[in-house]
Amino acid sequence: MAAKKSKKKNKASNNTIASNRQATHDYFVEERFEAGLVLQGWEVKSLREGRIQLKESYVLIKRGEAWLSGAHVSPLLSASTHVVPDNIRSKKLLLHKRELNRLIGAVERKGYTLIPLSMYWVQGRAKLEIGLAKGKQLHDKRATSKERDWQREKARIMKHQ
Repeated sequence: MAAKKSKKKNKASNNTIASNRQATHDYFVEERFEAGLVLQGWEVKSLREGRIQLKESYVLIKRGEAWLSGAHVSPLLSASTHVVPDNIRSKKLLLHKRELNRLIGAVERKGYTLIPLSMYWVQGRAKLEIGLAKGKQLHDKRATSKERDWQREKARIMKHQ
């Protein structure tokens, strides 16, 4: 009896488009949310090529809506011949109303910051992971670095024994 082959395509091992590694260094991320993005056609083509930077981007809340600002999307030469691309255009984030209300309350009353953590594909749609975070002081960054170094050293010691 022949084994049945699965008709599902193998899921790509890495669906990540871009990540903001600096964010975890500068902030304590307390909660993570997944948001959709409103994109133009040339932006989607550029994202498929991985041409986005999230390092200096941030999330703003204006008029009860969340917006991604400062994310730099480099246009492809072949895909954007008929449009005038704006590299750092603000992009609207798609969130549920209850999530948005929760984020608004945390940002306005509790002093949290919204930062983009990573961008990835989910079933052909670009999603942005945003974090509800508080800023780190310099001594907090040093403690985090020291803890990470100790974990690395501990793993080396355990590996050799």
